[in-house]
Amino acid sequence: MFRGIFVTGTDTNVGKTAVSAALLVRYRDEVPLRYWKPIQTGIEHDDDSAEVARLAPRTGAPCTHGATDEILDAGVRLPHPVSPDLAAHLAGTRITVRSLVETIRTADVNVRAAHGESRAAHGETKPRWIVEGAGGMLVPINERETMADLMRALDLPVLIAARSTLGTINHTVLTIEGLRRRMLRVAGVVMVGDPNDENRLAIEKYGAAEVIAQMPRFDPLTPGALERWVASDFDRSGVLFGCLR
Repeated sequence: MFRGIFVTGTDTNVGKTAVSAALLVRYRDEVPLRYWKPIQTGIEHDDDSAEVARLAPRTGAPCTHGATDEILDAGVRLPHPVSPDLAAHLAGTRITVRSLVETIRTADVNVRAAHGESRAAHGETKPRWIVEGAGGMLVPINERETMADLMRALDLPVLIAARSTLGTINHTVLTIEGLRRRMLRVAGVVMVGDPNDENRLAIEKYGAAEVIAQMPRFDPLTPGALERWVASDFDRSGVLFGCLR
């Protein structure tokens, strides 16, 4: 059984990677965290694993080409910036939930083995995973499976990254309802963009889910700016820590 949080979005490029990095910064000193991006399309232009390593550096951590021991840089990496099923088809391959779960299961076992099984059995070194999905919950992985099927297989609570702008109430509440119909736990919502308290209150009312924080669009998005925001505004009540313990 895995422990951690699955980060999904109401759209592509909504801010999932910055939210994932914020989770690392916020809770890495509380529990052993690992970040994983199972599927990355358009890898020639975008590398979310490297971006998380850039945004959430850890002093003294071994780092090679942007990867640290907190980043699992394994999984499906495809060149075309399209949906995973199409990107795989264009590359002459096929993605399955089963193969993705095997990747993280192997990594999970290796981390525990590296730190000693006796300590891991007591939960001291068992990694907590921050898993960043590709796009939203219904993005197709193959002709039958979607990102929601991966969420179900991992059985992690889901944190939703949502825009703060017009249209977000509908998109976010639809995502919440879709997750709950699939018996997936909603950990909360992080709104990304200019603060909008009216939209926040509407999401909490109609979605019956807590908005954990409102993350600004950083310009520029730097490690220092993210760290300062995390320290002052991200999950101040520690709601998400309950998902990571």
